[in-house]
Amino acid sequence: MNLKIDIDHDAALAPYEQVRATILAQALSGALPTGYKLPTVRGLAQELGLAANTVAKAYRALESDGVIETRGRNGTFVAAAGDAASQEAAQAAAAYAERARHLGLDATAARAAVENALRAAYGN
Repeated sequence: MNLKIDIDHDAALAPYEQVRATILAQALSGALPTGYKLPTVRGLAQELGLAANTVAKAYRALESDGVIETRGRNGTFVAAAGDAASQEAAQAAAAYAERARHLGLDATAARAAVENALRAAYGN
């Protein structure tokens, strides 16, 4: 298993976001298992032809989401709590459902609001 990231410099998505999204998808799918050691920031930046700050920004975002963890000089690894993002999303969804009900929205209107927000966030 290898970390595979392709950067599309012509894409609307910023390179750091491409790195973040790719690592996230591979961690959630199991392609990068819990405990997988990621390349150093400088090493991955060099491999991808990006600035080290770009990769560092992606790693910081992934770490704050609980997808990866840095263990000091030992390196950066796919976190054991790879489901942390899923758990947080479920909690946010439950809070949204309760808030939508409180506002008097029916389930159809609440779903439509979520679908519109997802389209806006993901560009679909």
